[in-house]
Amino acid sequence: MFTIGIDIGTTSICGILMNCETGEILHTENTANNSFIATDKPYEKIQDVKIITDRVFEVLDNLFKEQGDIHSIGISNQMHGILYTDKDGEAVSPLYIWQDERGNLPYRDGKTYAEYLNSFAGYGLVTDFYNRENGLVPDNAEYCCTIGDYIAMKLCGTKVPLMHITNAASFGCFDIVNSKFTIDNGMLPMVTDKFELVGKYKNAGVCVAVGDNQASFIGSVGENAPLVNVGTGSQISYLNDKPVTAENVETRPFDGESYLIVGASLCGGRAFALLERFFASVVEIATGEKCDSLYPQIDKMLLTKTQTDMKADSRFCGTRKNPNIRAGFSEISQENFTAGDMTVAILYAIAEELHNMYAGESTEKVVCSGNGIRKNPALQRVVSEIFGAEILIPGHKEEASFGAALASMTATGKYTLKQARNLINYR
Repeated sequence: MFTIGIDIGTTSICGILMNCETGEILHTENTANNSFIATDKPYEKIQDVKIITDRVFEVLDNLFKEQGDIHSIGISNQMHGILYTDKDGEAVSPLYIWQDERGNLPYRDGKTYAEYLNSFAGYGLVTDFYNRENGLVPDNAEYCCTIGDYIAMKLCGTKVPLMHITNAASFGCFDIVNSKFTIDNGMLPMVTDKFELVGKYKNAGVCVAVGDNQASFIGSVGENAPLVNVGTGSQISYLNDKPVTAENVETRPFDGESYLIVGASLCGGRAFALLERFFASVVEIATGEKCDSLYPQIDKMLLTKTQTDMKADSRFCGTRKNPNIRAGFSEISQENFTAGDMTVAILYAIAEELHNMYAGESTEKVVCSGNGIRKNPALQRVVSEIFGAEILIPGHKEEASFGAALASMTATGKYTLKQARNLINYR
């Protein structure tokens, strides 16, 4: 018996075919999400819903050709985006994605549209608010939903979207404790806090779509442990039974029983990359030739250079709350003013920023994902030291697709969510 997980990203769409009993990924399909629509409005970021839908069905058809005995289908999607559907469940607008900035345009009383709703640009209901105020909502629109909700409708032939709380919260203006929207535009879909079936596609149960952040956590963390993700930015995520309020930390809904606490840093792998580019510029000055990459040399250096008394701050891009904060180095002496010390100091700064956002219980294990840490053994070692925990790295890289597949088996009743997450294998 097999299950499929689909992740609809901003620039790519990934599908996996998984063995329901072992968690083994038997086949992966990746295709570009080349659905952006050209526009003369600099703030507008929109995608063609039909192109996305066609790409998803192509991925599904290819996976079904690999194996016909499909038990369930899970969907993960880029969060915050919004589209409109008519009474027949057909899209009547483009997908306004999370990068759309119309919410930052001035509205009234010195506030932007986003500020007026006490929310953020790119969040679905902020985008919708702008559209309503400017007569841009289609006359035949009946509902609004995310792209994942829409794909679930198309697979199952339904006309009314069903939205999971993970996607509902990403719309903004949502009470995560009581699982309900705080405003009503007359087009909001039904909301569920369960991983439940929307319907069937080729006899396979189709699970309600899940936000990609929560899907990635489901697909990465099989134990009671925090997840450290390091890409261009970095995040630490962990489950808690109550919301948490702290600087640069956000509480997001998870499964109706617990919350996903997310601490986000604007710099993670980007801080390490900036240091590598600085070193490369020095090499170029010394040799007169452009240096393509120093990562192999840096990795080799970090095999022996593991400690420093130099201190660093890796917040080159500031924080979400204070974008004016800047990075820096301190405790510099004539002995430690070296490339090796600077590199090690930055690694500790990246790990310590994430650790400072973690308010969970002491942990024996930390799950790590994202190429910024998967490919950096030195950062893995530093994170292990800072958290005092063993590092676990999932054997698969398709965390969101994997999590969507696990959620789908929960929706069919084959597993509880905890049992499904036990299928995660670590390398």
